[in-house]
Formats: sequence, structure tokens, C-alpha cells
Amino acid sequence: MGSVLEQLINGLGTGSIYALIALGYTMVYGIAKMINFAHGDIIMVGAYVLYVTVTQFKLPVIAAVAITVTFCAVLGITIEKIAYKPLRKAPSLAVLITAIGMSFLLQSLALLIFNANPIAFKSIIDVQTVKLGNTTVSGVTLVTLIVTMICMITLSLFISKTKAGSAMRAVSEDKAAAQLMGINVNRTISMTFAIGSALAAVAGILFVCQYQSIKPTLGALPGIKAFVAAVLGGIGSVPGAMIGGVLLGVIESISKAYISSELTDAIVFGVLVLVLLVKPSGLLGKNRIEKV
Repeated sequence: MGSVLEQLINGLGTGSIYALIALGYTMVYGIAKMINFAHGDIIMVGAYVLYVTVTQFKLPVIAAVAITVTFCAVLGITIEKIAYKPLRKAPSLAVLITAIGMSFLLQSLALLIFNANPIAFKSIIDVQTVKLGNTTVSGVTLVTLIVTMICMITLSLFISKTKAGSAMRAVSEDKAAAQLMGINVNRTISMTFAIGSALAAVAGILFVCQYQSIKPTLGALPGIKAFVAAVLGGIGSVPGAMIGGVLLGVIESISKAYISSELTDAIVFGVLVLVLLVKPSGLLGKNRIEKV
């Protein structure tokens, strides 16, 4: 029983990171109606920025984290302005190809600057392990759960209670109507990219603290799994991204421990296929009828 509880807690820790990344996917899709496949690489950029600020500039942890989050938020806005804004009225395929190209561009730049060798990086989270009966919870997992919960509650309150959040919901429903009501659509979309990229930076920090290794392809697989989590929960639904991420992390942890570590990824993607066959809109997604 203790072993099962430990795997559940580990799954919640990993799933929380997926949920933070999935929030960026689902927010951008809900408002801009596009899939930003470069989003996973923001995690990698955040990890490298944290590494440089801590090891090269010797900055305090809090300052390094603040710089990392700010840098990734600005990067997200820059990517949107340069790569995606000119393609607002372009076919979906053109936007998809651009997003994939931006992903490869970020990976290639990291490869040129830092080379392909993984960099060992000591965790900045210095929290003692906690004993829950026969189960041991690492300090990194504990901090991950707490930080993720704070981020999710803050984001939910921001979307539901603030004027900017109301603007985001209005743009998500109907861009043209929102513009007629005086909402700055361009600024709202940029803000969405900034928030999503900032959350990806937090996920990157937590991810590198957990695995303590950085490489240019660091964000590729977590990014894909986070996209799976967003689709699983219902793409465009913020609560769905949270639930999908946590559920995906638990499934991955349990299957790795009790079925096969080699089949873990296959099981995760198999669950996605099963959910889409039963409920194509995802767990919390809604089917929409579009008039043509």
C-alpha cells in the first residue's frame, strides 16, 4: 500500500508539471485557435536561463527564478508577434508548420550555444524529505505540488475575477464581437502567450530541479505529453488541462512501476486514443456546432 501511495504522489508531482505546460497550450488554443508546438521548448529555454543566472552570474535563487519567468514571458510575446501574428488569417496548416519550425529553431539555437552534451545542474530546491507513514515524499515533489496549486488557483482567479480575464474569455468566444466592445484583441492574445510562457518557465524550473540535467531537447517529450494532457482534459478548457495533466502523470507513474517502463509512453498515448474514441472533445471539453 505504501508503494502504491508513493507512486501516486510521484505521479501527482510529474502530472503537475504536465498541467502547468498544458495550461499554455489550452489558453493559446482557446483564444488564438492555434496549437503552439514551440511551447514545449519554452521549458528548455527556461531551464537554460536558470542555469546561466545561477551558475554564471551567481544570482540569488529568487532573482534567478524571477529573471527566468520574465525572460520566457517576453520570449512568448516575441514569438507571437514575429511568427504567429502575421498568420492570423492564414490556413491552419501554415500556422502549424510555422509552430513546428519555431520549435526546431529554439532547439537549434540552444544546440549552437550550449552544444548537445547534457549539463548537470544541482536542484535549487533545498527542502527535506517528508515521511507520511511508510511513504517518503521528496522535497522537490512537495514544492512542485505546492507551486502548481498556487499557480492554478491564481490563474483561475485571474481569468474569472479580473477585467483582463474577462477580456480573454470574450476573445475566446468571439474575436469580432470582443473588438466591437472595445477589447484590444492583439494585446489580449499577447497577454495569453506571456502567461502561458511564464507558466512553462515555472514548469521548466521544476522539471530541471527534479531531473537535474539540461539538454536542447529537454522540452520535446514533456511538451508532447502536455499537449496530450490538454487534449485529454479538453483542449481550450483550463480545468481540463489541470485534470488532464495530473491524470496523465498518475497513469505514467503507475504504468512505469507496475506494468513496464518501456511501454509507459505507449500506454499514455493509448489512453489518449481511447478517450478520443469515446469522447473526442476530451473529458471537460464541449462539442461546438459551427455555422457555415
